[in-house]
This record gives sequence, C-alpha cells and structure tokens, in this order.
Amino acid sequence: MTVRGAVLANERYPDPMDAVDIFRLSLGTAIIVVALAFAVRRALFLNALIRSGQPAVDRTGHLPRRARAEAVEVLGQKKLLQWFVPGIAHVFAFWGFIVLGITVVEAFGEVFIPGFWFPVIGTWPIVLFLEDLFVILVLVGIILFALIRLTNNPVKKGRYSRFFGSHTGPAWVVLLMILLVLLTLEIYRGAKLALYGDFPGAFLSNTIASWMSPLSETALQWIEVFGILSHIAVILGFLLLVLHSKHLHIFVAPINVAFSRRPNGLGPLLPMYFDGKPLDFEDPPDDATFGVGRIEDFTWKDTLDFATCTECGRCQSQCPAWNTGKPLSPKLMIMNLREASFAKAPYVLAAQKANGGANPPMGEFDEAVLAGLSPELRAEVEMPLVGSREGMAHKDTDGYDASGHRAQDGPAIDEDALWSCTTCGACVYQCPVDIEHIDHFIDMRRHQVLIETNFPAELNGLFKNIENKGNPWGMNASSRNAWIEEVDFDVRVFGAEGEDEIPEDVEYLFWVGCAGAFEDRAKRTTKAVAELLTIAGVNFMVLGEGETCTGDPARRAGNEFLFQMQGMQNVEVLNEIKAKKIVVTCPHCMNTLGREYPQIGGDYEVVHHSQLLATLVSEGRLTPVTSPDSGIGEKITYHDPCYLGRHNNVYVPPRDLVASVPGVDLVEMPRSGTESFCCGAGGARMWMEEKIGTRVNVNRADEAIATGATKVAVACPFCNVMINDGVTMRQQEGGAVGVEVVDVASVLLNSVKVKALP
Repeated sequence: MTVRGAVLANERYPDPMDAVDIFRLSLGTAIIVVALAFAVRRALFLNALIRSGQPAVDRTGHLPRRARAEAVEVLGQKKLLQWFVPGIAHVFAFWGFIVLGITVVEAFGEVFIPGFWFPVIGTWPIVLFLEDLFVILVLVGIILFALIRLTNNPVKKGRYSRFFGSHTGPAWVVLLMILLVLLTLEIYRGAKLALYGDFPGAFLSNTIASWMSPLSETALQWIEVFGILSHIAVILGFLLLVLHSKHLHIFVAPINVAFSRRPNGLGPLLPMYFDGKPLDFEDPPDDATFGVGRIEDFTWKDTLDFATCTECGRCQSQCPAWNTGKPLSPKLMIMNLREASFAKAPYVLAAQKANGGANPPMGEFDEAVLAGLSPELRAEVEMPLVGSREGMAHKDTDGYDASGHRAQDGPAIDEDALWSCTTCGACVYQCPVDIEHIDHFIDMRRHQVLIETNFPAELNGLFKNIENKGNPWGMNASSRNAWIEEVDFDVRVFGAEGEDEIPEDVEYLFWVGCAGAFEDRAKRTTKAVAELLTIAGVNFMVLGEGETCTGDPARRAGNEFLFQMQGMQNVEVLNEIKAKKIVVTCPHCMNTLGREYPQIGGDYEVVHHSQLLATLVSEGRLTPVTSPDSGIGEKITYHDPCYLGRHNNVYVPPRDLVASVPGVDLVEMPRSGTESFCCGAGGARMWMEEKIGTRVNVNRADEAIATGATKVAVACPFCNVMINDGVTMRQQEGGAVGVEVVDVASVLLNSVKVKALP
C-alpha cells in the first residue's frame, strides 16, 4: 500500500499502487464525479427556481437576532424539542451528522490517501469517542423515528395521523439510508483500526476492529476499501435523494430560518409590495400585482418556504380547521404550492429569461414560451392557482391520499381550504423550520378578493358594513357611546369639552372597539374594564363616535384596500389627537393598532386590558377579595385567544387576574398556552358560516366543559361570542349545566366590587 497512515504518522511508504489502491481510487473517483455532477445540476436548478421569486423585503436586517435564531433553532433545535420524543430523535440525528461529518471527510480522503484522518483533530480520543457515541445515538434516533411513524401510520389512522398526505415512502428510504451510513462507517472504521491498531476513545470501532483482527491484512484492506466505497456511495446517494425529496430541508432549513421574520410573536401581516416598497393604494402602478394569483407571484422567500417543508405534520395536527373536518391542512397547502412551483418551473424560468428576468404582467402569459410546452405542462401553467376541487379526487383532503399521492386534476389550492383558515397561528408556531403559512394564505386571499372577486358571499356584508358604517355589524356610529349611558360613573369622551388633543392628565385612551361598543356580551366587558379603571383611579378617555373599525377583519379576509382605507383614517385621527398609550379589550385591535399601524405611520404603545389590570392588581390599586356568590375552590378555566397568545405572547397576565381572586381554582384545558385551540372566529371566520365538518367553537367549548369548571374565562370579544355559543349549544342539548362564559375583567370586577360594598 502506498501511504498507510500518512496523515497520522507523517510517514510515506514507497510501495507501488497495488490492486486494492487502483480499485479504490478508480471506482471511488468515478462514484464521486458522477454523483456530484448530478447533485450540482440539481442544486443549480433549485437555486434558479428559488431566486425566480419576487423580491422579499427586510430579510437581512437585525443580524444579531438572526444569529441567535440560528443558534437556538438550528443548533439548539428549540422548536423541534417542543415535542420531546421526536425532538430528541431529531437532536440525535442532527448532531450525529455534524459530528460524523468528520468521518465523511475521512472517507472521501481515503479514496485518494490511504489511512487518511481528519487533520489535527482526527485521532483525538475525545473526537473518536464522540464519533462512536453519536453512531449509537443516531441509531437510537432511527429507532425512535421508526416507532413514531409506525404508531402514526396514515394508512391506519387516516387524517388523524399527522403524516397523512406526507410522502412516507421516501421517509422510510431515508431511515434505511441513514442506517446504511452507520453500518458502512463502522465496517470501514473497524477494518482501518484492525490494520493500524486500537485508538484511545474509539470504544465501538475498537470493539469491531477486535472482531476483525483474526483476518489477514489483505482481507482487511479489501474490507476497508469495500466499506469506504460503500460509505461514499450511500452518502452520495443520500445526497441525491435529499435534493429530490422533502429531505431537502436538511440543506435549506438553516437558510430559511436565517431569512425568516424575527418579530415578537407571530408578528403583523406583511403589506403588499411593489418594487420593494409598500404598494401605494391611492395611486397604484398599472403593472402592480395584487396578492398572489400565480405561483410566480410569490417571493423568493415564499418559494424557499415551500422547498423547506419537512412534511412533519406538526402544523396539521394543531390546525383547528383540520381537526374539525375541513379540507385545510397547512402542511398540504405548502406541499401543493411546492409541487405547483416545481411543475411550473420550466415555464417560469424560460418566461423570465425571455423577459429579461421579469415575469409577464399579471394575468398574462408569455405566448412564445407557452407554445413550446407539452400539452400537459401547458395545462398546468394555465390552470388557476386557487379554485374549486368540487367533485375531484380526494377533495376532502386537499388533493392528497393517505400515501401522499396528489390527484393532479385541479387547481393547486382548493378555495374551501383557503377560506377555512382562522389565522390562529398554530401552524407558524409549531413549524420547526419557520414557514410563514399565514402570509401565504392571506396573499392568495388578497388576489381572490381584489382581482378575482371570488370569495365567500358572507364577506360582502362584512365589507359593506365596514366601508359604509365603520363597523362589521353595520351599526350607526351614534350608538358607539350607548354603553356609557348604562354605567353609574363618569366616562370622559374625547371632544365633549372641545378638546383637540388628549389632555395631559389622561393616562390611557380606551379603544373600545366595534365589538365592545355594539355586541352585548362584549359591552359587559367594556363596562367592567371602565369601572375597574375608575376604581383604580386611572384617568382614561374614549373616542366615542371618533372610533371606526381598525380594519382587522377586512385585512384577514384579503381586502387589503379596505384595511388601508380604515387604517389611514384611524392613524390620521390618532396622530392628530396625539394618542400615545392605548388600552384595548380586543386582541385583534391590539395587534392591528400596535403591530400593523406602524406600517402606515401610526406608532403607539398598546396594551391589552388584562395586562393593565394585572399591573393595577400587583400595584395594590385593585384588591380582589372572595366573592359572596362563589364558594372557595370555584373552578375557572381560561381560554387563550390566539391573537393575544401566539400572535402577541401574552399568556401570564390574564391567568394572574383569575388566580388573584381568592378562592378561585384555575384549571387548564389540555390545549392551553402556546398550544391553545382556536375559538374559530379569527381570519374573518367570525362572519362566515361553517358549512364543512364540525364547528370549531363547539370543539373548544367541549374541552372547556370537560375540565369541570363553572366558568370559562376569556380575554377577547370574539372568543366570548364563540365559546358562549358553543356552551349554549351544549346546554340546549342538556349538558354544561351551570357553566358561564365571562371575560377576565368581569371575574376581577366581581371580587373587587365586594370590597366596595358597605
């Protein structure tokens, strides 16, 4: 042999190349060259496809936060560890491949330099120990993955499996290939150490080497070469499989995390852009794209999202629509978009090349490129992105069967699935690779509303009421102050004394909101909050008739134009009166005023009433005592509003309010906190009928009732309506006797008012 142990001992043996060396070098080089040629070709295609997307804004700023995300989410596997067992399995696999990457380099080096070790650290005992340790840990991970997939078999469990619709076949192949990577590694490492002697730290490899030591040197040389060539063949085969499957996330997930949005919570919806700037709705350019109507209208970051999907189904398992029998699965939607992106890639890349890097104008095709396509590809290109799959195969599962095979007989996205989304954010929160599902869904809704005028009929009334009356219910603005006449304390209304700015003695502008002003159950919360602030000595003021809808439901329904109109009107008023600190009872108003109005020039400090009230309790300005109409140990369960919890990371203050009442036993529902189940009202679903599957609010009400609580505490007017309706339905059926749905403010007021009694 020519260079036995050269890197290890810095010695060279002058032996001429023998048959083993020639075989290893020639076959190894051929395997590497051929495999890498195919891999590079695929990588260049993927790069071109992703870069073909539209420009994405603000994806490179905030470098410290992005670096932290890489450290925490990629290296630390934080989001994967939200599910402990699969998370641990993935940690073993992820870190195993990082550590065993050293042995991969050694295997490729062995093709050209016999006895090659990784420079400097290759024979350190700690390195050899970690390599063998992670061989075992990766094997444990493989076993855990196999058990997880067997217990969640989509063929047996149907849509109740989180792997329903995922490509399970390739996933099993990948597990087999990882096993072969470990096996071939230990074969060549065992033979290598049998030839050169034991190395401290390599406890597993030394053991295998001891089993091989009775063999002749020639036999060991051939076994080592067989192991090396098999190892690199499996690794390169694995590489090609990864580049052609959902396991592409191995490479693109760290990139996707690096370019993901870094807000606190899920963050605001993104505005519509044109040429890298927010679209001017007062004077939009003629060639502006409104929403996403074609796969090529998505940004490069969106396309990267699609390519990154791991098909793990965590989003699907948490989705309220999927869990109540709707056709919406966030996972399947992203998979559909990915497959549509790959299917249209030949046309998209050719059309952009023909147009100097730009897409044809919205709604138009490049006829010259289109004419050169096959009939099948042309049909794919001309098919609308969103449409009805009524009567088509697998309509109820968004075009997928249990084995992960898509029925290629209709639009990529089913309109019923698109409009089933409540924008609760469970999918975004659960996604281990930071896919931004809600942004993609809303972009498609925008196109359906603004360009196609194809949306659920119920939304017509919503849009008209907001535009004409300034609220979703269509009530007259003169009724916004009606609740004030129902309280026995003074409420200051802006402008009543001729003010043109908020007086300096006013601590908070109380944004009552449309529900808080017009909906009876929400009005009780409004009055409770106003009374508590009065008791605590907090100076506040309301806008009264100066308020109008923030535009949240319009924006979530895709009517960005109406949102902009409402938003600019509100921002103009708030800026004019110099509003600084705002308290709200509606998490949707909180999210819009505090997180989305900065996009249109409104920067305010916005707090939820539960946050302010919890602060007042902690400061001693409000003191809850035992209520006479509730006994010691009264059970109250709390429902987390999606837009307060996942969207804005407010979980503790509402619970603190409930727990602050003496004698109350706060009991949690199985799905609570970050994993709370939606009430079904978000995403403008409050104004749409549920015609498919079971009702989301009834599902949640059943869970609340099952805790045995006598009260269900909420912190959102939408949740109040929806959970109340669900409990009422069960009461009418003879169940849920004595269960009451109340806002956390009412729970607190009930105990605080006791103190005020003589």
